[in-house]
Amino acid sequence: MALIGFIGLGNMGSGMAANLVKAGHEVRGFDLNPDAVKQLAEKGATAAKSVEEAVDGADAVVTMLPAGQHVRGIYEGDGGILSLAKSDAVLIDCSTIDVASARAVAEAAKEKGFAFVDAPVSGGVAAAEGGTLTFMVGGSQEAFAKAEPILQGMGKAVIRAGEAGDGQAAKICNNMLLAIHMIGTCEAMNLAQRLGLDPQNFFNIASQASGQNWSLTSYCPVPGPVPAAPSNRDYKPGFAAPMMLKDLKLAMDAARSVDASTPLGAEAQALYQMFNQLGGESLDFSGIIKMVSGEFGESAD
Repeated sequence: MALIGFIGLGNMGSGMAANLVKAGHEVRGFDLNPDAVKQLAEKGATAAKSVEEAVDGADAVVTMLPAGQHVRGIYEGDGGILSLAKSDAVLIDCSTIDVASARAVAEAAKEKGFAFVDAPVSGGVAAAEGGTLTFMVGGSQEAFAKAEPILQGMGKAVIRAGEAGDGQAAKICNNMLLAIHMIGTCEAMNLAQRLGLDPQNFFNIASQASGQNWSLTSYCPVPGPVPAAPSNRDYKPGFAAPMMLKDLKLAMDAARSVDASTPLGAEAQALYQMFNQLGGESLDFSGIIKMVSGEFGESAD
């Protein structure tokens, strides 16, 4: 088992770090929020008072941070991970950030001789807590081989997407597709109900027909058909609407950088922007059905 420094104990990171403890690793956790560090320590980790304390002597360092500037700052900045970690440590960034930042950190790590991967996740808070995340990993074959055993302690699938930054590319493409699917599923469910179809009956049909998709069968935005979905918990976030908007903005920025046509992605970003502005920022991203149906704010006509 490994000694792991884990930095960033928010809604996702706290569950991920706890699962590393359950997997038998020795985990040192650090976050700017002392309560988050204390809660992780209660689950068997060691509370670190600083990044330096978390990283010192660690076999692996895992980061889960909000945005590219935070990742670059904590790796490349004065007293950052690249100046603190032991030379044979594997560095794993699980944040969802822009591709350019991921590749810049990877290059800086390579120059100092570190094995580094970008490994953003899919699955949301429930999967982070349950240890069933999917990791999309960018980095060399050698770095992936070192990171894979650590990532397996937090997820059900660890997939190498390609070279540095490719994990981030896969994540934003996946989540753009997810957003488009969710909006389409909400529109179809709303139309079905207005046409007099029972939601459960329509679910039974569509989930076995050509309209089948993950947003319908695993995360149905209408209460009832999928008991574990946030729709049955008043849309308490599993994957919050502001996080979906963040990922869509990253996808649109990436699309512009390579001159890719993404009209549905752009429309999805506009709709999630509207949803957040109308009060959806406290809800799960599937809660956009409330806007689609006109239940609150205004419908997206």
